Amino acid sequence: MSRIGKKPIALPAGVTPTINDGIISVKGPKGTLTMPLRDEISYTLEDGGIQVQPANDTKRARAFWGMQRTMVQNLVTGVTDGFTKKLLITGVGYRAAAQGRNLKLQLGYSHDVNIDVPEGIEVKTPDATTVEISGSDKQKVGQLAAEIRQWRKPEPYKGKGIKYDGEFIFRKEGKKK
Repeated sequence: MSRIGKKPIALPAGVTPTINDGIISVKGPKGTLTMPLRDEISYTLEDGGIQVQPANDTKRARAFWGMQRTMVQNLVTGVTDGFTKKLLITGVGYRAAAQGRNLKLQLGYSHDVNIDVPEGIEVKTPDATTVEISGSDKQKVGQLAAEIRQWRKPEPYKGKGIKYDGEFIFRKEGKKK
């Protein structure tokens, strides 16, 4: 039995889910998100919530149960609050600047790195060493953050690079004389 899967998904005020043709669509204040449904899982709309249960007693259905409940919960959270990732840039001369639908990064290469921001995602740079990525789709927000971080991962000696806010970088001691 899945502990997460057993919990019903509470629907805040202003959120309306619809299930038809193997697709769940959740509409809220921040827009509409859709997701294809798994055949192994049954989804039922109850008063004030969505219940997710395995459709049969196979191992595959039980394996998908908790994950599918979490994915539907992410749809509900996305259309109400949205998701945010914060990246911190450390290093001499390393900086970022948001310019419309582009993000310009200076990361010590001989050229600037320009990253196109996908639709539905908003990128802000409160200062030159902080990048805030926000949007209603958790997967798109996390994917863009991972692609930005990939350009200059934090290194263990001086800690230079792009890291997530709150991420711990294991530091190594340098050469000894």
